[in-house]
Amino acid sequence: MKEWFTRWLNGDLELLEHVSDASEIPDSPREELKTKRKEFRQRIYDRPDMDSIIRAEQKGFLAIYHTIAIISCVVLIGVLLFTVAHLPRYGEENPYTMEVVERYVEHGVEETGAVNIVAGMILDYRAFDTLGESHVLFTALVCVMILLKLDKKTIRGGYLDSYYTVKQDTYFDVSKDTIIRLAGTVLVPCIVLFGIYVLLNGQNGPGGGFSGGAIMGAALIMFATAFGFDRMDRVFTEKVLSLTVFFSLSFYCFAKGYVFFTGANGLDNHIPKGIPGAILSGGLILPLDIAVGMVVACTMYGFYSLFKRGSIGGA
Repeated sequence: MKEWFTRWLNGDLELLEHVSDASEIPDSPREELKTKRKEFRQRIYDRPDMDSIIRAEQKGFLAIYHTIAIISCVVLIGVLLFTVAHLPRYGEENPYTMEVVERYVEHGVEETGAVNIVAGMILDYRAFDTLGESHVLFTALVCVMILLKLDKKTIRGGYLDSYYTVKQDTYFDVSKDTIIRLAGTVLVPCIVLFGIYVLLNGQNGPGGGFSGGAIMGAALIMFATAFGFDRMDRVFTEKVLSLTVFFSLSFYCFAKGYVFFTGANGLDNHIPKGIPGAILSGGLILPLDIAVGMVVACTMYGFYSLFKRGSIGGA
């Protein structure tokens, strides 16, 4: 027993499958064990009743599979029919829905501090849903990066400068065009300024994180198109984009997690809501809008950069 165990630890002995007794373990080299294993498997599959055994197993599996599928469908149909049966009749008003709407309209400004009821609903009453939507954007960016990113590890070329050659040949650079550069010089500052306004005014009027972030993302895309990725990479690198998305989502998680914890336990979160109508109002709505806007802007630019050249930015 000790001899074969020592040889097994040293890698000189490979245990056969289907061995239940230690006395049956042979004392032979590895190649001989492989040969015996192959012969044993061949004898198993050469049995005259092997085909019937396989067919029986397949038949049993199909029976179980069909049974589980039918039961699952029946349960799902039952749940859906039960839900539909409790819905209000066609043309009737749902009293529960009306209660929620009345709560938003009558107490929204008092409870959220936001004049824009939509912003108060998205980032206060239903902030958990908005957190999930932000993570959907982050997950989409990660998936596109996995599929389209080109780097030294994914490129296999026969020459040393394969990375830079593929990088330059992947897209057509239009930043040398005078008209495009002039248009970018005039439009990019205006778009950035308008995006900041929409982002900071979300709790008081139309706007917020998603719309302001989309405008900021369009400004980043226009800047990269008008002035080239090389100039963009000097400031907005892949590391900067990753850290921006990470800190934005982390702040959102911790901030709303704190509010959820205090609210669920009937505690005061001590976050001032400010004066409705002022820029610094709405409690956490303004910083949450900024966090969502950064995620949206980075996602838009990341998509454009990955589809255009196969990378986000410089190191």
